[in-house]
Amino acid sequence: MLNIINADLNHPQHASAVLQLLNDYACDPMGGAEPLSDFCRENLITELKKRDNIHVVLAFVDGQAAGLGICIEGFSTFACQPLLNIHDLSVASSFRGQGIARKMLAHIEQLARQRACCKITLEVLQGNKPAHALYSDVGFAGYELDPALGGAIMMQKKF
Repeated sequence: MLNIINADLNHPQHASAVLQLLNDYACDPMGGAEPLSDFCRENLITELKKRDNIHVVLAFVDGQAAGLGICIEGFSTFACQPLLNIHDLSVASSFRGQGIARKMLAHIEQLARQRACCKITLEVLQGNKPAHALYSDVGFAGYELDPALGGAIMMQKKF
């Protein structure tokens, strides 16, 4: 049985599931193929709990941790409304192909609507074809203001 919930990071099972699933995602080629650092493992839950704009969604199948969504609430200045960014979305490899990600996205959309968000954003690697197909199927599209200017691209500057 599939159960999708808003995580309570004070609950040991939820905290453990977040660390397990995020590490699995980090080790996957789509997550960078590197395990979480010791620092991250030791501090992530504490740091997440400090931030009231972070929402963690967990999927359990028959009590086993199967999926993780970490969303960060932001703000759209053009819409003057909150937005919800899906920062991490992953389903454990042994549970893929069962529609869990689609159901997690529906749960996240419901959360965004409850919070009066104007949109949900996410980033996805160009080579992650299954994710692209899913996101397109549930209504996500590339971001552009004017087709003549092209689509927005994600950039970063690491420290």
